[in-house]
Amino acid sequence: MMDFEEIYGHVPADLAGWIADLSLAMTIDGADADPDGVQDVIHACDERLIARSPDAGARHVDAAVAAARAAFPGWAATPWAQRRAMLEAFADALWAARAPLALLIGAEAGRPLRRALSEVVFAVGYIRTLAAQTLAEVPYQVAGMQARLVHRPLGVVGAIAPWNGPVILAAAKIANALLSGDTMILRPSPFTPLSALMLGRIGRGIFPRGVFNVITGDADVGAAMTTHPGIAKISFTGSTATGRVIAAAAAPTLKRLTLELGGNDAAIVLPDADIDLLCDTLYRTSFENAGQFCACIKRLYVHEAVRDAVVAGLTQRLAAARIGPCLDPATTMTPVQNRKQFERVWGLIDDAAVRGGTILSGGERLDRGLFIPPTLFMGVGHGVALVDEEQFGPVLPILPFRDVEAALADANSGEMGLGGSVWTADVERGLALAGRMECGTAWVNQHGAFTAALPMPFAKQSGIGMDYAHYGVAEHSRPMLLNVRVPVAG
Repeated sequence: MMDFEEIYGHVPADLAGWIADLSLAMTIDGADADPDGVQDVIHACDERLIARSPDAGARHVDAAVAAARAAFPGWAATPWAQRRAMLEAFADALWAARAPLALLIGAEAGRPLRRALSEVVFAVGYIRTLAAQTLAEVPYQVAGMQARLVHRPLGVVGAIAPWNGPVILAAAKIANALLSGDTMILRPSPFTPLSALMLGRIGRGIFPRGVFNVITGDADVGAAMTTHPGIAKISFTGSTATGRVIAAAAAPTLKRLTLELGGNDAAIVLPDADIDLLCDTLYRTSFENAGQFCACIKRLYVHEAVRDAVVAGLTQRLAAARIGPCLDPATTMTPVQNRKQFERVWGLIDDAAVRGGTILSGGERLDRGLFIPPTLFMGVGHGVALVDEEQFGPVLPILPFRDVEAALADANSGEMGLGGSVWTADVERGLALAGRMECGTAWVNQHGAFTAALPMPFAKQSGIGMDYAHYGVAEHSRPMLLNVRVPVAG
């Protein structure tokens, strides 16, 4: 087993040259697909060009749909256990390729290699967990009828994956669809296409031709998938704004949708909270990956009694963050992945400062790539964009409170409802308060603690559908009732 130190021995001297030698290509019908052009892939740590990825067009969408539809009857007829075994083999292959996959994630996302390798490790675990799921038949018996509810594959699934977790979030979509008997077309974010191209290449040696296709390109490719009549479902992870566009575009063909959208998660910290546990969790989930996690804490409501202790604990941890090249073992911080998001986060910081906010830590502009130092704000409230909107960057507003009911009302304000948490030594009180939060997952004394073994519901405008556990597989299936007439005696 490769540990977090050994992977640094696999770092190439010439990263761009190493990527070019991989000759990564789109996968359509189990083979390379010639692109219409190329797109630049920029390394967020220093904004240098590290690769050029294939650029697809509408013809590639048509070809991928044709391949997936041709493969669908045979794949749908493949026994569940056999589909599961192939997903297990896919997980094995990802594990065998963990070093190059981690290097690609680090290169395209700017992520420190330790964190990049962790993503591959978790992706392998997610595939194995989802591959173990089953969809049970449900029997019914009423007068004159015997019926059972079964699950059947949908057809071709279009998966659109984001740039903040390019492998793990793609892997979950792949496992959900392929276990259920669907065939798939994966389109990664144009900011992070390289690891997805590697997934496509790995899949060629495991799945039948046409079952798993990978195409790359910009929003036009995603739009062509969303409107294509040959695609039965779209699984999308990304912003709420883009989710609304996808839902509208999918409406004419009544596509099924799983939309995992934005989150502006709130945490409520009571006076008896474990401050060290809170600060460790915040640093790990809300800062190290530059806040680029849908379900990290983005609004911190802290009781006045522990405000100073929380600020001191966070400031101490943020001071220990190390900004630098992702290939340097000393680096702990991830940059913002792309220039557009970088400028948006700085806009939120500047706006909050102009509107009376006080920067407690960070806030200075650096001359190193797309890094933003981890930043704490106080003195801002609702009506300020930093509080009202999902920042998706390493900046956190701290909002002191006296009245927990007022804090809960503020936490529930806004259009998003992905996750929330309560921090207290009184677990029963924490559960009671968490149960009143308007979000899909409410935690007590933890946050962002997802696993593929537990369902992930969505609330408000943070999504449609449900993911993980057997629910994610069911979302990629259609229910069907088989009903037999039974003669009534007498």
